[in-house]
Amino acid sequence: MADLKKINIDGTVVEVDGAMTLIQACEIAGVEIPRFCYHERLSIAGNCRMCLVEVVGGPPKPAASCAMQVRDLRPGKDGEPPMVKTNSPMVKKAREGVMEFLLINHPLDCPICDQGGECDLQDQAMAYGVDFSRYREPKRANEDLDLGPLVDTCMTRCISCTRCVRFTTEVAGITQMGQTGRGEDAEITSYLNETLDSNLQGNIIDLCPVGALTSKPYAFTARPWELTKTETIDVMDALGAAIRVDTKGREVMRIIPRNNDGVNEEWISDKTRFVWDGLRRQRLDTPYIRENGKLRKASWGEALEAAAAAMKGKKVAGLIGDLAPVEAAFALKNLVEGVGGKVECRTDGAKLPAGNRSAYVGTGRIEDIDAAGGILLIGTNPRDEAPVLNARIRKAWSLGAQVGLIGEAVDLTYDYHHFGTDRATLVAHLKAAKEAPADDMPGLVIVGQGAINEADGEAVLAYAMQIAEARKAKLLILHTAASRVGAMDVGAVTEGGMAAAIEGAEVIYNLGADEVEIAAGPVVIYQGSHGDRGAHRADIILPAAAYTEEAGLFVNTEGRPQLAFRAGFPPGAAKENWAILRALSAELGATQPWDSLVQLRRALVDAHPGLEAIDEVAENAWQPLPLKDPAKAEFRNAVKDFYLTNPVARASELMAELSRAQAERRAAPMAAE
Repeated sequence: MADLKKINIDGTVVEVDGAMTLIQACEIAGVEIPRFCYHERLSIAGNCRMCLVEVVGGPPKPAASCAMQVRDLRPGKDGEPPMVKTNSPMVKKAREGVMEFLLINHPLDCPICDQGGECDLQDQAMAYGVDFSRYREPKRANEDLDLGPLVDTCMTRCISCTRCVRFTTEVAGITQMGQTGRGEDAEITSYLNETLDSNLQGNIIDLCPVGALTSKPYAFTARPWELTKTETIDVMDALGAAIRVDTKGREVMRIIPRNNDGVNEEWISDKTRFVWDGLRRQRLDTPYIRENGKLRKASWGEALEAAAAAMKGKKVAGLIGDLAPVEAAFALKNLVEGVGGKVECRTDGAKLPAGNRSAYVGTGRIEDIDAAGGILLIGTNPRDEAPVLNARIRKAWSLGAQVGLIGEAVDLTYDYHHFGTDRATLVAHLKAAKEAPADDMPGLVIVGQGAINEADGEAVLAYAMQIAEARKAKLLILHTAASRVGAMDVGAVTEGGMAAAIEGAEVIYNLGADEVEIAAGPVVIYQGSHGDRGAHRADIILPAAAYTEEAGLFVNTEGRPQLAFRAGFPPGAAKENWAILRALSAELGATQPWDSLVQLRRALVDAHPGLEAIDEVAENAWQPLPLKDPAKAEFRNAVKDFYLTNPVARASELMAELSRAQAERRAAPMAAE
């Protein structure tokens, strides 16, 4: 039960939770308080003093609103609610004094600073700065840090708000950054000049309220007001993080996070943020046809005619890749099944049962992690498979949640109980769960793709479901492919999995499935955006749009349908995925009944009504799988290299550099203790 208190803010009385800080209460009252060090998702530092307010009847000096709780205020002499003033002469003078101090050593870098145009210090200096300085001594200067290839530093601009230190320590779970020295000698630095070893480090760029930390790949390429901003969804993992893609002309210049409390809060992984250079390289921009063992450029008419001729009267199999939107999966399913073929989206061999949403999605939500008292991870390394989800588990752990792991022992940035690495541990855990009474604390079982993409995957999944039932916990299947849940929802599966789908196939229609090795024999039609493995094996190549170049529907790992929007246009002659399939169907003489994305979505929603509930997580009926004996084998995690999991990432020079640096760090010899 919340301890509600009344408080008078600038003449407006509001009732808030007594545990709230004054800065939060002011936000509820509609009053914006300037701040530099305060951030609602980090611990309170109280060291910038920009958020000063006047507490009437309190001490005769301004108070830091980020560090004082509502319950600490005394009521008025007649019992009226305590009064806080945010715009009194005392407050204005105090904030102007703070701003003068902050600007004492700050360089006049605004014309060349990448933060210009979206800088908190610029904005607050407009409101509280003065046009002269009483400071005549030389400004101090700090040496810049080398934090790696992602974050550029100009530490002379630093105002010591410590947001970067708190983020890396509390959220990312690394300890390389800190503050040393006192007074004018205080500076943010890294331990022994180390570079940052985290796949969430790019978030400190957004957190920095000045230009001390900026994006190294984006440096000096564009100004904020030159960019076209598109709010869309990330597909680098199956979390479905809310992002904003900023473009200049036809080029993606940067990707930054948007707030979505139910999914990614306001963090994104480094792969999500910096993969955009892969959208420019190794692109397929014209159709190709293989003749005499060599690919030659072709027109769309030629390529579609060749694809239709190859498919007519043949046994066709359709494979759906990891980045395909639901509309493309639905259109391919209609096309291939219309000519008597089979489609399959579980290209990594995951034993996800079709039609049972509680088994291939689960019953939990991402935000259930926040309140979980116990979290069991099975065959997964969330630090590599979904770094933002891992940060959320770390937050739950920091609040007291117990975390257990059955699978490979890895560094997850938090402590956990390692039960074991094999299937026998899973069997023993179920036995223990049935014998021990379940407590009242809400729990969560998270199953990774590494646990279920081997031959006994369904048996492992059945045990995980039984453990969740015995513990009265919710189940969450952690996918690694952004397209997987949506493709499962539209039934793009074949009984028996991929082996059954491609068995005896004379033609394989490959919709961006670049992680699959296709043996010699069948004719391969590849539809995708990059010249990756799928294009190398292809006999006919149909160039398609990448995820930032077409509107599409994606269903994330918890079963939440989300809309992605087009931020730019595909290069050359490349076309949207659904449009290619619609044109091919006409060439085959089995024209699909839609001429636009709107019509296709209408048909999709009519066939699968659950996909209409955008940004809602459906309740899935619990259907536990029957227990079978799993194999006697160790669990192996699905993601081997975080930075190179899909064609866009593999085309990125920056991702290749990060992958190489990570491999070197892991191979570095350790000194004897």
